Amino acid sequence: MIIETEDELLKLKEIGRICANAIQIMASSMEPGITTQELDDIGRKVLESAGARSAPEFCYQFPGATCISVNEEIAHGIPGSRIIRPGDLVNIDVSAEKDGFFSDTGASFVVPPSKSKLDKLCRDGKRALWVGLNQVKSGEPLAKIGQAIGAFAAKNRYTLVANLASHGVGRSLHEEPGELSTWPDPSEKRIMTDGLVFTVEPFLSLGATWAEGGDDAWTLYADPQAPTVQYEHTVVATRNGPMILTLPDGQT
Repeated sequence: MIIETEDELLKLKEIGRICANAIQIMASSMEPGITTQELDDIGRKVLESAGARSAPEFCYQFPGATCISVNEEIAHGIPGSRIIRPGDLVNIDVSAEKDGFFSDTGASFVVPPSKSKLDKLCRDGKRALWVGLNQVKSGEPLAKIGQAIGAFAAKNRYTLVANLASHGVGRSLHEEPGELSTWPDPSEKRIMTDGLVFTVEPFLSLGATWAEGGDDAWTLYADPQAPTVQYEHTVVATRNGPMILTLPDGQT
């Protein structure tokens, strides 16, 4: 999607804020003993009270309002009876639709008390996201995002999951530009046009390079198995850099 009007931008900012608020409230509610279903119910309430609906549920019949992935699960985890325990690494991914506009955001958290290596992985996962975001600018190659994140990962001895990519978003949950690499990709030749809406979402890991499916149709697991984090924002490319749409209330 290329933003063409102020009304489009305002609606994208609204759904982005709703998604960000859901993650913030879900994260603050997460404590040992809560199930992933109970956490998902909290996210659903935030979305529905704001007049939004879950994008994966609406678009793909995903069995939950949000994706909640714990430990060995790295993406598309189905909410259910799994109990969150101290030290768990939990990823929350929220995407939603309102008034015909979509947004997508995600973040990873360690449930206290935590292991220092997981805390560091989360801190560096956020850094990897911002390294990528800082490359967003209209007129620049999309490849700069993956090149910068790849350099950061290599310097800090991390791996990147190379089959979970960023993507265009806006009028639908997944649209052009499709499959935006958050790792160095020599085949990426596209340019960021002014007003282009897309996600930046690196999966930074302590050893995994691939995401593999499991027993259900949704949940993805690290291969080789290793702690993995994901941080994601929906952004607009502008001449002045990235405009981040997925910020919660109180942040600009």
